[in-house]
Amino acid sequence: MKTKSWSKIKDDVYGKKGTERRDTLERDSESFKIGLLLRKAREDKHLTQEQLGELVNKKRTYISRIENDGSNLTLKTLYEIVEKGLGGKVKISIEV
Repeated sequence: MKTKSWSKIKDDVYGKKGTERRDTLERDSESFKIGLLLRKAREDKHLTQEQLGELVNKKRTYISRIENDGSNLTLKTLYEIVEKGLGGKVKISIEV
């Protein structure tokens, strides 16, 4: 049995980088990772979603949505959650 790399599987199923379907997958994947990172940071600070929401003036359900699917998260809200709510710093990189 021949094994395939994750990159090759994505190429086969979603198309090469630069195609609409593949780019959507990559963006969704990054959004999901942001949600996971925020959840881990919140848990490391021993905060509930409710407590974090209170710190940044957001509802618990909104915090839950972000942690489960980081999409539709504005940069402003990301900065508020990380800096004001979690006491951290946001670092963003751009690849071209």
